[in-house]
Amino acid sequence: MRRRNFIKLLSGAAAWPLAAHAQQAERVRRIGLLTGIAGEDAQSKIRIEAFVQELQKLGWTEGSNLRIDIRAGAGNIAATRKYAAELVALAPEVILATGATPVALLLEVTHTVPIVFTTVVDPMGAGFVEKLSRPGGNATGFMMFDYSLSGKWAELLKQVAPGVTQAAVIRDTSSSAGVGQFAVIQAVAPSLGLEVSTITLGDAREIDRAVTAFAREPNGGLIVTVGPLATFHRDLIVTLAARHKLPAVYFNRISVVGGGLMSYGPDLVRQFRQAASYVDRILKGEKPANLPVQAPNKYELVINLKTAKALGLAIPPAVLARADEVIE
Repeated sequence: MRRRNFIKLLSGAAAWPLAAHAQQAERVRRIGLLTGIAGEDAQSKIRIEAFVQELQKLGWTEGSNLRIDIRAGAGNIAATRKYAAELVALAPEVILATGATPVALLLEVTHTVPIVFTTVVDPMGAGFVEKLSRPGGNATGFMMFDYSLSGKWAELLKQVAPGVTQAAVIRDTSSSAGVGQFAVIQAVAPSLGLEVSTITLGDAREIDRAVTAFAREPNGGLIVTVGPLATFHRDLIVTLAARHKLPAVYFNRISVVGGGLMSYGPDLVRQFRQAASYVDRILKGEKPANLPVQAPNKYELVINLKTAKALGLAIPPAVLARADEVIE
């Protein structure tokens, strides 16, 4: 992008005297974007594209009156911390941060640059905002879900696979929301006849060993909770669940499209479009301290019938009737 713009600048140098006034009148605004997952991640690309498209609808076009600097941590906290400092040093007028870890690392660097976040579970509990209705600091944005949603994952697992008596909760301890999600699942599990344990996400070999060890016990299932590493390793987790014939419920639709059994969570593409509206308002002079944190008003249930058949599961009609999307 930078090289292409530079070449365009050189090719138009001869016309500079005539165009100077028009170019000076069009101020280029600078924003940053920090994500904790890989930049080449397909779903991440879709969400960022939706964000950019919505900005265009609001009158902001990259290469014209807007410049976007993007950094992707790819599940590496040290790299994400480095990129957070880099983006702040570029002096953007606002930064879009996706996920709790990028937000936390940005707030270590700045309390003045406005931050709009997405896919954050508990912004108040994490200390990002003082109050949901009036954040009070330099960060605001869009919650991924309320903690109570975590209990729904356990309920769905039991409804679809009633024979499951043991549930391994796959969690990312680097995420500030990991404890809260597990606490809710642990609280509802006894009433569902589930005994819960945890699998802490690490590198690929550690995940493989942990899931394989869990699968040796009978009547097991998986609950995959939110976190950067869960996103980074989602294909591996889906593969392991299929290999060991473990019914699993996920927090994101993309895992089900990739072969997972089912998911229940928000429409994150829509959340990125909403984030563009907050960026627009900040660029026009509003303060993040006065923009309320918003929670999703709808969650989507997605079921993969092909995977259910491979696991020998018959999805109850009542659950199918509630599904927003069925993959066959």
